[in-house]
Amino acid sequence: MPKKSWTEKLHDSKDFPRIEKITEKMRKQWGATGTVVIPQPIEVDELMRRVPKGKLTTINHIRYALAKKHAVTICCPLTAGIFTNIAAHAAFEQAQQGKKDTTPYWRTLKKGGIINPKYPSTVEELKKRLEQEGHTIIKKGKNYQVKNYQQHLITF
Repeated sequence: MPKKSWTEKLHDSKDFPRIEKITEKMRKQWGATGTVVIPQPIEVDELMRRVPKGKLTTINHIRYALAKKHAVTICCPLTAGIFTNIAAHAAFEQAQQGKKDTTPYWRTLKKGGIINPKYPSTVEELKKRLEQEGHTIIKKGKNYQVKNYQQHLITF
């Protein structure tokens, strides 16, 4: 069986979205009670696509929007991170195939405005894209952060 492309993974909803009760183990891990949504990868991508040039979002902001959309306590942080990565790799894959209107994944940052080093291409390329959109990038330990990223965040 051939390996799925990133774009195929993006459109493979499996049995998601799925809403579950937060277990005791999850409560200890996440500090939340109530319900959790495991979203579809495409739902994450749809929010990432809505971030206009010059603006930013974070994986946590996407999680808040998905929790609100599904009327649950939280959106699963693990799957949200995985699906953000799938959306980024699918966009990169599509751009390599010549598609123009791809998801601007470089505008979705990790907590604290950190550039996601797991995204495709290099951190240098991601920095360059963000700088071209008017952002200043600063070194923060071993990571890179968008300076004053909070001023550029959008809400969904």
